[in-house]
Amino acid sequence: MKSSRKSKANDVEEILTRGVTEVIDREHLRKALLSGKKLRVKLGIDPTGPRIHLGRAVLLRKLRAFQDLGHRVVLIVGDFTAQIGDPSDKLAKRPLLTPAQVAENMKNYKKQLGKIIDLKTAEVKYNSSWLSRLNFTQVTRLAESFSVQQMLARRNFKERYEKGIDISLREFLYPLMQGYDSVAVKADVEIGGFDQLFNLMAGRAVQKYYGKKEQDILTCEMLEGTDGRKMSTSWGNVINITDEPNDMFGKLMSVRDGLIGRYLLLTTDVSREEINAIESGMQTGKVNPRDAKLRLAREVVAIYHGEKSASAAETEFLNVFQKGRLPANVREEKIQASRLSIVDLLVQTRLAASKSSAFRLIQQGGVKVDGEKISDPKTVIVIPGKTALVVQAGKRDFLKVSRR
Repeated sequence: MKSSRKSKANDVEEILTRGVTEVIDREHLRKALLSGKKLRVKLGIDPTGPRIHLGRAVLLRKLRAFQDLGHRVVLIVGDFTAQIGDPSDKLAKRPLLTPAQVAENMKNYKKQLGKIIDLKTAEVKYNSSWLSRLNFTQVTRLAESFSVQQMLARRNFKERYEKGIDISLREFLYPLMQGYDSVAVKADVEIGGFDQLFNLMAGRAVQKYYGKKEQDILTCEMLEGTDGRKMSTSWGNVINITDEPNDMFGKLMSVRDGLIGRYLLLTTDVSREEINAIESGMQTGKVNPRDAKLRLAREVVAIYHGEKSASAAETEFLNVFQKGRLPANVREEKIQASRLSIVDLLVQTRLAASKSSAFRLIQQGGVKVDGEKISDPKTVIVIPGKTALVVQAGKRDFLKVSRR
């Protein structure tokens, strides 16, 4: 019995500390988790893009940790709030999404959520089912729960106000709507990224205004993208949970060395003791960062695609990038021209989206033809008729090209 209690206490401590930036009210939540009471734990996600990336998965994995302890997770798909736009951490107005755009983004959302959350025991709700039904009188009442002064205390609103940058009243409504979600689903706990703290606190204020018990709050660290900035679909620095195994593995291997520990902490189940040992080993030179990244990539790919796919992706990566072999199933294309500039060849074969991106690839040293680096954008490539040239663009894009 003592061992069981100790194990539960360890699980609770892990939930409250791993990748966590703030808990309000920590002691209240800790006692509730140890009491055996079944809590309603809320997470809201706006489908502002069609794919869920590892940054968003940090929160979903935290939600799954609550679910594994037997709590009732309430996953809110913000099909209504996505149309309004979350102003969190934004220094300019976020564009409005149309219902059609939101619907398109949601097409495969539930399937992606199911890669992390046990949807059989979870409540998945769409906030349009209550927010779209509020009439003007009800919205006015909701607006009474917050003051303009409270809104302007928000850092990004304060900065924009002081600089004379427009703040739409629509943006003031967003945290109130997220707070009303907590009223609608009777949330005991809400989790979110640390940039969501204002919205989560608004939930407590709205709940109090409506005479409900105030939810506890848990915020998580934000995961950096492949370029070191916050992972964001709009910046294109994401690793999506639906990426193909080889692509996912390659992207993880491109993560900056200084982020290996954070990625292990936030995206895998590797113990903190082992993560500390890996980080310490890299600092002393006992652990090669490449080997640490191989471990990271294996762990993450296995979570979303299984151990077999992770092992195959590792073999493929090592063959291509360490042994110089071509990837399996390289795309092949036949073209009409017998001679093409390297820039036109890259664009015509879709290895580059535009001439400007082709120029950048060449200038960055990322283009090779039959293993020879091309450094001059004016280089003319002779396209053979019987054999095929191997064109490489960047680290992972290969193509066999020949003449028709």
